[in-house]
This record gives sequence, C-alpha cells and structure tokens, in this order.
Amino acid sequence: MLARLLRICAETSGAALTEAAIVMPLFMVFTGGLVDFSLAFYQWNAASKAVQVGARLAAVSNPIDGALSSLTGLEGGAAAGDPFPPFATVCSGASSTCTGLGNSSYSASAMNTLVYGRGEAACGTSGPDQFPGMCDVFDRIRPQNVIVSYRHTGLGFAGRPGGPVPTITVELTGLTFNLVFLGGSITMPPMRTTVTGEDLSTSN
Repeated sequence: MLARLLRICAETSGAALTEAAIVMPLFMVFTGGLVDFSLAFYQWNAASKAVQVGARLAAVSNPIDGALSSLTGLEGGAAAGDPFPPFATVCSGASSTCTGLGNSSYSASAMNTLVYGRGEAACGTSGPDQFPGMCDVFDRIRPQNVIVSYRHTGLGFAGRPGGPVPTITVELTGLTFNLVFLGGSITMPPMRTTVTGEDLSTSN
C-alpha cells in the first residue's frame, strides 16, 4: 500500500493541466479587475473634468435660481455701495427646485445649459458657440445628477450694476462606476468644483 501511494505521489502526467486549471481563473480575475480598475479610473477623470466644465459654464451663464438675476443687495435696507448682504441658494436637478432665497425659482433651461451646453438639447451635439456641456465630456450625466450652489463670500457690493458675485459650486451625485468584467456597479463618490461667478448671463 505504501509503495502504491508513493507511485501516485510521483506521478506527473496531467500536472500542467491541473496547474493551468488552478492558475487560469486567478489570471482571468486579475486581468478583468485590472481592466475594470482602468475603466473606473477613466470614468472618474471624465466626471471630474465634466464638473470643471459645468462650473465654468455656470460662472458665465444665467443662474439656475432666477431670483439671483434680480438680486441687488438693497432688498434688506442696505445702502448702495455697502457690502453685499450674505445670501445662499442651492439648486437641485433631481428635485427641480432652488431653495435659500425668498423668491427662489428653478430654471430648467439654465440647468440644461450646464448639462448639455449652450444651444444644445442632447449629449454629443455642438451648440452655436461649440462649447461643450457636462454630458459631452461624460455622457451619463443628466440634470438629476447635478447640484449647483450660489453663495456670497464677500465679493461685490449692494447695488452693483452687474448684480451679485457669488461663489458657485457644481456637484455631481448619483453616478456609478460601471464594471464590465467583474459585473455590477459601484457608487461614485460625489465630486465638486468651486469657481467665482462672473457675469451670470448667457447673452454675454
């Protein structure tokens, strides 16, 4: 019996096939994981760049909260030339609402300008100024993924002819990393970019 066991242990026929059967699944999982990681990294970079594009558009486009267009800073009794009174408003594409100002109003067209670009109604198209929107950079972005905040941070003065000078934060939420080989998806952490508002007018 001992001699038979020794012969079985010394047998090498089929060893390569057995080794391949053990190693190949591990190799495939490793390769698939590497591909999925690279794809997720690309999606992260594309989404990050899209946020930057959206923030830049927000700085030079009509505000999503229509109340900002008529805000002068004089509403609370401040005199012309005084520091601009504090204000803040947050606009969510998911709920199609803006909150923070007494007469806040959500502008879907202003949000679409950020997401699709000026003069565009869909991803992958070019408007008159050829300036891309957020979804031209990362095609899975839609208005419901975007939150835009306008806050006073000490710039401008009450009665300023050009209106308020807010600090604008554009945030992406509700996106996922789509995995090809490993399957499924992983929630993408929110990402945001902050810029200083400029003319806040699409017509300029």
